[in-house]
Amino acid sequence: MHELSIIESLITLCEDNALNNNAKSIQEIYVKIGRLSGIEVDLFKRCFESFKENSSFCKNAKLFIEFAPLEILCLKCNQISILDENVFKCPKCKSIEYKITQGEDLHLMRLVMI
Repeated sequence: MHELSIIESLITLCEDNALNNNAKSIQEIYVKIGRLSGIEVDLFKRCFESFKENSSFCKNAKLFIEFAPLEILCLKCNQISILDENVFKCPKCKSIEYKITQGEDLHLMRLVMI
């Protein structure tokens, strides 16, 4: 259940941003979760609702989640593609030589602070 530690880190990051910007509270938190991040979204939301209660900045914050598609760069034909299924090869040339460019991480995208 790594969602707990991810939420703890996210709230710490949000609090640091609030302090650095002289904010009194955080109203909205926008994150982007990659399809291969391994994050269980329902558990992530529940953890956020529990942990935000202990934060003076995030107590009233609403969490907004955007999902990042799995994007690869083919190292053979230089094509950038979105993979809708877990078939890890270039849709254009069928090469299995690729680099994942998006879809593995969680990113804090935006904070709305007052």
